[in-house]
Amino acid sequence: MTHSSLRSHLAIVPLLAALVLAGCASAPTAEPSALPTIPAAYKEGDGRWTVAPPAEAQPRGAWWKAFSDPVLDELAERAGRNNTSIAQAAARLAQAKALLRSTDADRSVQVGVGAGVARQGGGVANAAGTAGTLASAGANLSYEVDLFGRLSKASRAASLDASSREALLQSTRLLVQSNVAQTYFALRALDNERSLVRDTVAAYADTLRLTESRFRAGDVAELDVVRVRTEVAATQSEALALERRRAELEHALAVLIGELPANFAVAEIDWAGPPPAVPPGLPSSLLARRPDVSAAQSAMLAAQARVGVAQTAWFPSVALTASGGYASPELGDLFKWSARAWGVGALLSLPLFDGGRREAGVQGASAQLDGAAASYREQVLVAFKDVEDQLSSLRLLGAQADVQAQAVASASRATVLSDSRYRNGLVSQLELLDARRREASNRREALQVRAAQYQATVGLIRALGGGWGTAHGASGVVQTRLVMQ
Repeated sequence: MTHSSLRSHLAIVPLLAALVLAGCASAPTAEPSALPTIPAAYKEGDGRWTVAPPAEAQPRGAWWKAFSDPVLDELAERAGRNNTSIAQAAARLAQAKALLRSTDADRSVQVGVGAGVARQGGGVANAAGTAGTLASAGANLSYEVDLFGRLSKASRAASLDASSREALLQSTRLLVQSNVAQTYFALRALDNERSLVRDTVAAYADTLRLTESRFRAGDVAELDVVRVRTEVAATQSEALALERRRAELEHALAVLIGELPANFAVAEIDWAGPPPAVPPGLPSSLLARRPDVSAAQSAMLAAQARVGVAQTAWFPSVALTASGGYASPELGDLFKWSARAWGVGALLSLPLFDGGRREAGVQGASAQLDGAAASYREQVLVAFKDVEDQLSSLRLLGAQADVQAQAVASASRATVLSDSRYRNGLVSQLELLDARRREASNRREALQVRAAQYQATVGLIRALGGGWGTAHGASGVVQTRLVMQ
């Protein structure tokens, strides 16, 4: 074997070794112990709720229409168009998609054209030592052969990043819409509470007029008048505090829909009735449609792909190049057939020593994968917690509402009896005032329980990743349903 032949054989040894290593290498996957164990059913709900198959790509629909409130419908749609958080999430998604297109471009053939004119002189330029002109025009072509999957893994990672951003956009939209609904229902509950306090002020004012009349007649002492005046003033102070709180909620709602608070107002209307009932067979979209869980999963898979990208740094890169065009010392002869020039080439590069840079890159990518897997696990656990929280809240709030309704009925009857006995002089004023305070307190408590039911219903919808619908698609909501056990 000649020396040149030996050198040619030795030259391909690194390439053959790299090919063998590439066949054995693969990106690591997340440890099974790092991922959450999915239960067969939720603890709350009497075992009727099970986990649905993945459906994160399904649209969420106008889930707020289940509340049958035209004002809420309009606010939710305006928030979807104008909310700044949604606009920011949409911009981040556009950036991720642009990065994906840029990454995919590295896998394509790169073509460029160029032309130039150079003037050269001196002994180095030509043997005669005179100046000369060289004109050139041509095209260049280059292509990197993705032997070890570096480009494809990078493209997959960028694609998963874009999917994560898309899921985060869905999550932001759902969060904003649920915040709009919860703020709106808090405002409506506050309107009802204000109305209740106004009625209480009117009742105290009526009692004050009666007490002042009896005081002038000498039937009661001045102390009775002062007591009622105290109740009237204290209740009026509560009414002013509720006015301040309502203004704050209205301003917060304006920001959520992307408008100036000065140009926004919600008219006070009668708000009655319970929230929509949670139907049996509700869509269990906890892991199927929750966009934040989907985003965490895509981020974990992207981190896994980037470990593979880091591993390919150990393998050689192969680039193919080609060029073709014309070169001539005379500009008029530039495009003649005799002035043609061309060239093809292949370049293989393999780093041998880098001070541990490649190993550090692999270790860093592996650490990012571990962090992404932990984040995904946490997101899944939080998702299950959210659903369990809202289910238990709805169950207990339903029982509390029934008991509180009984308390309101009893307190109302006690007020009627005390008022009659006071007007007939059978009981003192203290008994009547105490009865009125108890009735007002119980009515406000009942109102707060109903408001909490609305808040928990919206919270459950958000925890499930969207609303529910009937078998015929009412309200345009997704139709994934639970399997009843």
